[in-house]
Amino acid sequence: MESTEASVSAPGSGTDSHTVHFGFDNTYARLEARFYARLAPTPVAAPQLVKVNVELARSLGLDAEALAAPAGVEILAGNRVAEGSEPLAQAYAGHQFGSFVPQLGDGRANLLGEVVGRDGVRYDIQLKGSGRTPFSRGGDGRAALGPVLREYIVSEAMAALGVPTTRALAAVVTGESVLRETVLPGAVLTRVAASHLRVGTFEYFAARRDTEAVRMLADYAIKRHYPEAAQDKQPYRALLDGVIARQAHLIAQWMLLGFIHGVMNTDNSSISGETIDYGPCAFMEAYDPATVFSYIDQQGRYAFGNQPRIALWNLTRLAEALLPLLADEAGGEEAALASAKEALTAFAPQFEAARTGGLRLKLGLFTQQEDDAALAEDLLERMAANRADFTLTFRRLCDAAAGAEHDGVIRTLFADPAAYDAWAVGWRSRLQLEPGPSQERAAAMRKANPALIPRNHLVEAVIRAAVEEQNFQPFEELLDVVTRPYEDSPNLEAYAMPARPEERVEHTFCGT
Repeated sequence: MESTEASVSAPGSGTDSHTVHFGFDNTYARLEARFYARLAPTPVAAPQLVKVNVELARSLGLDAEALAAPAGVEILAGNRVAEGSEPLAQAYAGHQFGSFVPQLGDGRANLLGEVVGRDGVRYDIQLKGSGRTPFSRGGDGRAALGPVLREYIVSEAMAALGVPTTRALAAVVTGESVLRETVLPGAVLTRVAASHLRVGTFEYFAARRDTEAVRMLADYAIKRHYPEAAQDKQPYRALLDGVIARQAHLIAQWMLLGFIHGVMNTDNSSISGETIDYGPCAFMEAYDPATVFSYIDQQGRYAFGNQPRIALWNLTRLAEALLPLLADEAGGEEAALASAKEALTAFAPQFEAARTGGLRLKLGLFTQQEDDAALAEDLLERMAANRADFTLTFRRLCDAAAGAEHDGVIRTLFADPAAYDAWAVGWRSRLQLEPGPSQERAAAMRKANPALIPRNHLVEAVIRAAVEEQNFQPFEELLDVVTRPYEDSPNLEAYAMPARPEERVEHTFCGT
C-alpha cells in the first residue's frame, strides 16, 4: 500500500505518542437493553490507515493526528475499545423493496458512542464492517474496500454540496479478505451521523406491539432531533411533522442534483433527515427519470423519478408505527388516523416547494413567476428526450445566463440542439424580468449548479486502483475534487465530463 498518512496534516511518528480522547457521552446506550445488543467490534488481522478526515475530526473536537497514530488506527479498525466507548449494535426492522423484514439491525456495524461537536450537535461515531453481531443473519459482518471507498467519496461529496448526510471520519483496510462475488480486500469505515435512528427502528417495536418502546424511542428522537416538538400539545404529531418536513427537503435536494440513492428501504430512511447508507448510489449523467443503478432493483422501484413517492411511502410506515402514540394524544384511533393522514398530506407541497425553489435558483430566477415550474419542467423533458447530461447542462446554463454567445456549449449536449434553442427563447424572455446584471446572476447560479460530482466511472476507477493495485492516490485526488464541487478549472475538465461509452458503469452494488 502506498503511504496514506499524507492525508493527515501532521502524520504520527509511528508511536503511540498521541492518545485519542473522544469524550463520549452515550445517550442511546442508556436506553433499555431491548434497543440494542452490547458487544465489541471484532478485531482484524493487520489494520492500516487509508484516510482520516482531518476537517471533520476537528469539527468534532477530535485530534486527527491521534486518530492516525497506531493506537487510533486500532480503534478505527475495531481492535481496541476507546475510553468511554460503550459499543453496541442497534436493533431495527425494515421494509426492503416493499416487503417487511421484522428484524434487521446492525449486522455489520457497531456504534462506538456519541460525541458533541464544536457546533453543539450530538453525533454518533459508528464502525461499518466491524464484524458479526446478533443481527448478522448469517453474514460475515465485514465490508469490502470498494463499498467503503464509495461511501467515503459520495458522502463527503454530498456534504460539500450542502446535502444533509452521514459523513466519513476514516477508512481502514483490515489485512483480511472478504468473499463476495470474488475475494476482495476488507475494510472498515468510521461513519458519523446525527444519529442512526431509522424509520425501521420504529417499525421494529411497532411490529412487536411494544408501544412502550415506541414511546421511549419517540421521546428519545424528540429530545435529540426535534426538541421543539416537546413543547407542542401533541408532541408525537409534531415529531411526525418534523420528520416529514426534513425528508421532503432532503429528497428535493437529491432531485436537484441528479442523485439516486438506490435502496430507499425504510431501514435506510433516517429520522434526522440525513442521507444514510450509500450502497448502490450514483449521480445520474444523461437525464432520465427512469434511471436505476442498483443491480438488485430489477423493477425500478427506486428509480430516480420514484424517489419522492418512495419517501412518502416510507413516511407512511413511520406514521403507522406512531399510531398508538397519536391515538393517546389525539383522542382515539380514528382521530389518530386522521392526524396521520393530515401530516402525510404535507409532504407533497413541501417537496414541490423545495424542488421548485431549487430549480428557480438553478435557472437564475430569483423572483417568482407563475410559469417558472413549467419552464423548468419543459427543460427537463427536453433533456430527457435528448440524453443531455444533467450536471453539465445546468452548469453551462450559468455561462449562457451571461449571454447568448455561450449557448453553443449547451447545444452540443442535446442530441437535437434545436430542442435547447426552442426552450432558451422562453428562458431568456423570463430572465428579462429579473433584476440585476447578468454577470451577477451567472455567479449566483454557479452556487446552485455544481461543476464536479463523483461520476460513477471515476468512482469505479478509484476502486479498481485501490483493490487491484493498492494505489490510493486516485482516491485522494477524486476526493479532493468532489469536495470542491463548485470550482471551475481547466485542469479539472476530465473530472467534469461524463463517461465515454466504453467507460459507462450501468450497475452498482451494495457490497453487503
